[in-house]
Amino acid sequence: MTGVIRSVIAGCGSYLPERVLTNQELAARVDTSDEWIVARSGIRERRIAAEGETTSQLAIRAAERALKAAGLTADAVDLIVLATATPDLTFPATATRVQAELGIRKGFAFDLQAVCSGFVYALATADNFIRLGQASCALVIGAETFSRILDWTDRTTCVLFGDGAGALVLKAAPGRGDNSDRGILATKLHADGRQHDLLYVDGGPSATQTTGHLRMSGREVFRHAVGNLAGAIGEVLAVTGIAAADIDWLVPHQANLRILEATAKRVDIAREKVVVTIERHGNTSAASVPLALAEAVGDGRIRPGHLVLMEAMGGGFTWGACLARW
Repeated sequence: MTGVIRSVIAGCGSYLPERVLTNQELAARVDTSDEWIVARSGIRERRIAAEGETTSQLAIRAAERALKAAGLTADAVDLIVLATATPDLTFPATATRVQAELGIRKGFAFDLQAVCSGFVYALATADNFIRLGQASCALVIGAETFSRILDWTDRTTCVLFGDGAGALVLKAAPGRGDNSDRGILATKLHADGRQHDLLYVDGGPSATQTTGHLRMSGREVFRHAVGNLAGAIGEVLAVTGIAAADIDWLVPHQANLRILEATAKRVDIAREKVVVTIERHGNTSAASVPLALAEAVGDGRIRPGHLVLMEAMGGGFTWGACLARW
């Protein structure tokens, strides 16, 4: 095989706001119960950003921890891709605020908006820049303050989401060009704008000049999610020739416990290989995959050499999968 440039995962980090919002507290606000929420989603609690705590502040904390885990200083970074649907401001990009606060004076930084699929999209984007030699060290961040776009009177949505941030450091490294390489081995992305009305926010600067609130048709989203995610997983396995049985860990978007379990079953990955954090984090949109990764790396489950499969689906619809060797 001819040598290639690989995007190797050098470190990961995460940050969660201090405020914990339990199902019991929500039950005091809206017509719901702990049993109802757990039965339908698997969620028991979520984190909520403090007043004045912004998406960029969460992202900066996660990025600092990822850099520390990688043994790097911020001046090594020449690319920041920040996945978020809840930026600090309409513009400039929240990624540029992160860049400035970290003291980075080179390279480029931008936001990427693919809702819950954002982190997988961001990984694929950064990987392409690195493989083409246009960047050598990237911060890939998923950060959200979804609590700011929730309708707290709507029990079907406000119980599902939370705030947080996770980050990975990707570094360019030589590879052999086969599946024994460390780093990102394959990505596959999809979108289907026809499904817009099933998961969206009913506001925006062009349409309403307001932030708006999240709206979702939960049953329809569930119906599409399992098939779409299983399909994307099948595609990255097919392009690499790796069997599902050889995957060490599936790190899915933490949207709904039933979706996680049904997808794993559909692609024949054992439940004990699935990293699950939804019980404590809720759905943190673009932050959910890196938050789960950071936890599984931190507790020693994910180790060097492991094959790690990531997947996510979000509003749009957007969805995708990424296979990497740690």
